[in-house]
Amino acid sequence: MKEMIKMEHLHKTYDTGAVQVHALNDINLRITEGEYVAIMGQSGSGKSTLMNILGCMDRQFEGVYELDGIRIANQSENQLSTIRNKKIGFVFQAFQLIPRTSALKNVEIPMIYAGMKADERRKKAIALLEKVGLGERIYHLPNELSGGQKQRVAIARALANDPSIILADEPTGNLDTKASYEIMEFFTSLNRDGATVVVVTHEEEIAAYTNRIIRFQDGKIVRDEKVVKGEC
Repeated sequence: MKEMIKMEHLHKTYDTGAVQVHALNDINLRITEGEYVAIMGQSGSGKSTLMNILGCMDRQFEGVYELDGIRIANQSENQLSTIRNKKIGFVFQAFQLIPRTSALKNVEIPMIYAGMKADERRKKAIALLEKVGLGERIYHLPNELSGGQKQRVAIARALANDPSIILADEPTGNLDTKASYEIMEFFTSLNRDGATVVVVTHEEEIAAYTNRIIRFQDGKIVRDEKVVKGEC
C-alpha cells in the first residue's frame, strides 16, 4: 500500500529565549493510503504542532517528513503552497468560510487557486455540495447555515482539488452531538470510498469512528492502536 505520510525521528523545538520547549520528540509515524486515523492527546501533548507539520504549514523541524513521497523540508514556500492546495484538504474547527460569500463560491476558492476554468469549477462545486447534502443551499451565505451545514461546506471545499489526504482539526468542536456524529459518518463514507482521513480530536466518541488511534503525550507517541469496532 502506498505511503501517504512518513515521519522518521522527527523533532520540533520551540526556543522561547528563556527555555526550550520540546513540542515533538522523536516521532516515527507511517500512514498509508486509505487509512482513517485519529490523533488524540490533551492540550500541550503535541498534536497541534504535529497537525501544522502534517499540513505543510511548518517546515522548521529536525528529521524526515514526506507527504505522498515529497520531502517537505526541501520545498520552497511557493512549492509548499502548491502542495497544500493540491494534495491536502483541510477541515477546521471554526469552518474558516468567507462570511459574505455563498457556499458555492467558498467551495470554488481552492479551484480558483489551482487555475481551473470558471464553468468547470462551478460544475464541480455544485456536485460537491450535492454530495454533502447541500444541493439546495448552494447560494446561502455562512450565516444562513447551521453549524453542521457550515462544516459540510468546509468538507466540500476540502475535496475540491481531489486531495491525497484530508486533515481535519477538531472538526466537531463547534457542533452539537447530532451534527458531530453526522460529520463523522460523512468522513467514514469518504474513507470507504478510498479517501485517506486524519482527524485530530480530544473526544473518544469521535475517535471511535476511525480505524486507528494515535495517542500523544508530552510530545511523544505513547500508543498506536487499531480500533476494534463495538468496543470503543
